[in-house]
Amino acid sequence: MTQAFQPVDAQLEYIGKGVAEIIPETELREKLETSRKSGKPLRVYLGVDPTAPDIHLGHTVVLRKLKHFQDLGHTAIFLIGDFSAMIGDPTGQSETRPPLSREEVDANSKTYLAQVFKILDQQKTEVRYNSEWLDKQSSYDIVRLCGRYRLARMLEREDFRSRLEKGQPISVHELLYPLLTALDAVNLKTDVELGATEQKFNLLVHREIQREYGLPGEVALTMPILVGLDGQRKMSKSLGNYVGITEPPDAMFGKLMSISDELMWSYYDLLTDVPVAELLALRAAVERGVRHPMEVKMELAARIVADFHGAKAAAQAAEQFQRVFRDRAAPAEMPEIRLFRRNGSLEHAEGVIGTLTPKWCQLLAYLRQSESVAVATRLIEQGGFEVNNRLVDDPAARFDGSAPGSYDLRLGKKKYLRLIVE
Repeated sequence: MTQAFQPVDAQLEYIGKGVAEIIPETELREKLETSRKSGKPLRVYLGVDPTAPDIHLGHTVVLRKLKHFQDLGHTAIFLIGDFSAMIGDPTGQSETRPPLSREEVDANSKTYLAQVFKILDQQKTEVRYNSEWLDKQSSYDIVRLCGRYRLARMLEREDFRSRLEKGQPISVHELLYPLLTALDAVNLKTDVELGATEQKFNLLVHREIQREYGLPGEVALTMPILVGLDGQRKMSKSLGNYVGITEPPDAMFGKLMSISDELMWSYYDLLTDVPVAELLALRAAVERGVRHPMEVKMELAARIVADFHGAKAAAQAAEQFQRVFRDRAAPAEMPEIRLFRRNGSLEHAEGVIGTLTPKWCQLLAYLRQSESVAVATRLIEQGGFEVNNRLVDDPAARFDGSAPGSYDLRLGKKKYLRLIVE
């Protein structure tokens, strides 16, 4: 099947946005020119080991690049490393990674696909599993594969070299990882492979092994690592500096608004399709004071939330943020706790509080909205507690539960709670 493609320069401009490295770019141009003349799409793949069930924005950087190739009419292949995940990619690891069971890998694969298709067009995506061919490799096949690559080259890899210098162990199966995953590129007969910058070594091994099997050798395209919300380390769930793509719109929006003004530009580059020229003009407008960084950041957050939850949800999240964080008003909806007046005492669903007029610090601790009375006292003293939009900064202040009423509380910058006395 043949089709018409955009001019090569236009394709390269679209593909090149946010890219760290194209190895080599001259070959990618040649492949695109051949594709355009023949009407045959390039085969472009991204291999992912489903080592965890959830995807965050850091994972989507390279996924979006696969979508860009798909947008241009090329064949997007999403490869699930259900075999290789049980080995574990040693990239960036300071020690041997514990192997996953087949059951863990299968469960993670299912949730991965559900999330991936929030970005890729499911109808146009070729989904493959590398167990299709790796499960069939005999010991003879593995030995022959190992004979196609030099150990010295393998030990040039930065993480292996570092571990050797530190006297840390390296298991033999870790040396096999890039060779076995190179068979993915061989079996898929791909023209381009995508990966993060930390996977560059693997991609270059794949390109070389393809040639060993008589194939032209794919182009390796790497994408930068997305810096997390802390502005220092790569986005990671274990570091708590991540934005999950299945998080509620309000949570995603609020997290994105917490990034620094400088980091915002990297997010625009790697997580949106705003053209480079438009992005440069936007940044210049901020630097000249024509646009306010907060306003531009809200537009960024809305774009990203809309990608995963739709435009309506993004608009509602923006409105909620405006209301709570900029206008300092309580959200339209918030958790509620009901209190009851019985026999001259204040009661809660879990028991009797006692007096109708407890100190706020005691009540917050009792309701488990603070770790302790002492912590609640410090919060109040530091000006982090409001009742119905009025600051309460006296730790001796008391709650008056003698009559029915509703009280909107703010604890710190982001936590809101409604107390209802019946």
